[in-house]
Amino acid sequence: QVQLVESGGGLVQAGGSLRLSCAASGRTFSTYTMGWFRQASGKEREFVAAISWSGGNTYYNTYYADSVKGRFTISRDNAKNTVYLQMNSLKPEDTAVYYCAAGNVGVAYFTRRRYDYWGQGTQVTVSS
Repeated sequence: QVQLVESGGGLVQAGGSLRLSCAASGRTFSTYTMGWFRQASGKEREFVAAISWSGGNTYYNTYYADSVKGRFTISRDNAKNTVYLQMNSLKPEDTAVYYCAAGNVGVAYFTRRRYDYWGQGTQVTVSS
């Protein structure tokens, strides 16, 4: 069982930055792919970014939605059981509740239903 708790959301002006954190419980954190999804008001939850598990290596694969590529960076610290989402050059359309997720998803890192564990979400609001 894995419990996820997000933090770091808030209100920021367009062009600004925020860093989201997701703290995970459980000893198998390093074996899960960790993902970030977001859900804007009235819209479906959508994939933002994911980072694969280490498999005993220090190299991770990262994946991004086209809408955030070049602006957002996902990273993980297995020693701290934490995954991060650094968000730069924020736009009003980035406004949403951001959710952290964990699972053994294989190559389906962008598929919401492949993730087994979810956090409660953190609100990000970008003003124009």
